[in-house]
Parts: sequence; C-alpha cells; structure tokens
Amino acid sequence: MSGLGLGLAMFAGMLALMALRVPIAIAMFIPGAAGYLSIAGEAPFLNLLKGIAYARLSNYDLSVIPLFLLMGAFATQGGLSRALFAFANALIGHVRGGMAMASVFACAAFGTVCGSSVATCATVTQVALPEMRRHGYSGRLATATMAAGGTLGILVPPSVVLVVYAIIVESSVLDMFRAALLPGLLAVFLFVVTISVLVRLRPELAPVREPMAEVDRRRAVRRLVPVAVIFGLLIGGLALGLFLPTPAAGVGASAVLVYGLVMHWRTGDGLTWAGLRTAVLETAVTAGMIYFILFGAKLVGIFFARSNLPQSLAELA
Repeated sequence: MSGLGLGLAMFAGMLALMALRVPIAIAMFIPGAAGYLSIAGEAPFLNLLKGIAYARLSNYDLSVIPLFLLMGAFATQGGLSRALFAFANALIGHVRGGMAMASVFACAAFGTVCGSSVATCATVTQVALPEMRRHGYSGRLATATMAAGGTLGILVPPSVVLVVYAIIVESSVLDMFRAALLPGLLAVFLFVVTISVLVRLRPELAPVREPMAEVDRRRAVRRLVPVAVIFGLLIGGLALGLFLPTPAAGVGASAVLVYGLVMHWRTGDGLTWAGLRTAVLETAVTAGMIYFILFGAKLVGIFFARSNLPQSLAELA
C-alpha cells in the first residue's frame, strides 16, 4: 500500500475509533503507531516514541495546564461559586429573570478562575439551580440558562482548551487569551439580553421576587472582595503583561487555595482537607488525560506527515 493510501486508511480508522467512543488519546495513538510501524519499522518507531515523549511533555508551556486545573479544582471545592452567585443575585436577583442573569454572570466569573466548562456548569448549577427552582423559575429556563452559561468556562480566559490549542498550533497562549476576551464578554451580554427578552414575552417563566435584605446584600459584597482580587490578579496581570500565563496560573492557584482555607477557618464553608485531597487527585487525572491527548496528537501528526497525506490533500485543493 502506498503512503497516501495508508494515511487515508489510518485516518478513517481514527474516525471510526472516535465514533465507537474510544478515548480520543487512544483513538489517535493507535492509528499513528500502526501507520508509523508500517512505514518505518519497529526500531525507528521505538526511537520515535522515546524522543517525542520527552520533546512534547517537557515543554514549559504545558506546566500552565495543571496549574489552571488546580486553581479550578480549588475553586470548585472551596465554595467560590457561592460567593459569585450571591453577589450577582444581590444586585439583580429582584428583577424579572434576574436570578437567571445572575447565574450567567456567576458562570462567567467562575470561568476566569476555572477554565473548564464542565467544572463551571457543574459547580454553579449546584448553587443556582436550587435557588431558581425555590423561587418559582421555570425548569426549562433554569436548566437552559445553566447549560448555556457553562460554555463560558472554556471561552472566558483563562481557558484550558485555549492553552491546549495554542500548544498544538505553536501559538502564543497569551494571544489566545486576549483574542477570547471580547467574544466571551459578548456571549455574556447576549445571554443576558436573551433572558431579559424571553421573560418579558413570557412572564410566567420567571416571577418577580422581593429585593434582598440590606444586611444580606452587604454580606454578599464583602464575600466577593477576595474573589475580585483574584480576578484582578489574573486578568489584569495578563492583560497588562505583568506576568506570563504560567506564573499567572501559579498565583491564581495559590490565591484560591488561601481563599478556600480562610473561608473554611472563618465560616466552615470553604476548602476542607478532604476537598483539598479531591482537588489534587482530580487535577492529576485530568492533566494526565490532556498530556496523553497531546502525545497521541503528536504521534499521529508525524505519521500523517511521513505518509504525505497533508501534501496530497493540499495539492487536490
């Protein structure tokens, strides 16, 4: 079989493995390994594995991934989402649809210290969804709001997906963050506008509630101050060029850790030792998965280059 034919066969095999719900790292590794073995043989393949494993995983830019993941895990376990939702709810929760809008703002703010859509949606939903249901919000509006707001986790910088993409295409992580900031803010604005229009057309979806008591409002504002400081350190430092993404992730993870421990010491509602252990384990598992995906992508990319598949497709185009 020619190199082009082998490349097409392995590409089809990769898509078939993905369609069969094989983990994406394995779905890329198997065709890449089988194809390179067919072209070059066993000894060059083993030598390649040794080289690309070190070359890919020793990249300094990759160190930002576990740090951002750790920051998000600390935020999830430390109750940061409750402070964000409480503040947004204190400001606009009394207007029609205000709690849904507050949920969107909480998702966007939590995304700045998390970087994961799954973590953002799961964490904020635990706080916001019961509150919306308790105040008579439509279940369809509440769940749709959380599903849409959760997507902000990978759009509002810092985003783990943007970091991985920047490393794969060999671009600047900081440039990716800057490019995603405006679309993220635009998405927040459009989500809020959509909720506002919808609840005015169908008032039964979101009843009006009484304004929050002044004491509760002040308490929510006070709890937000540390979160605002963390947000300012991350986004402000990156935007002004005070530090690069990796130091920013280290600063953010440390700040969220301190916040969670202090809140647990003061109120008992922060980062516990069990939560700390869970956060570290989740970070290790997720970072390992991402590293394996990058390794598989590198291997299958090298095979495709050896098979001349990209060049042949470019000539056809």
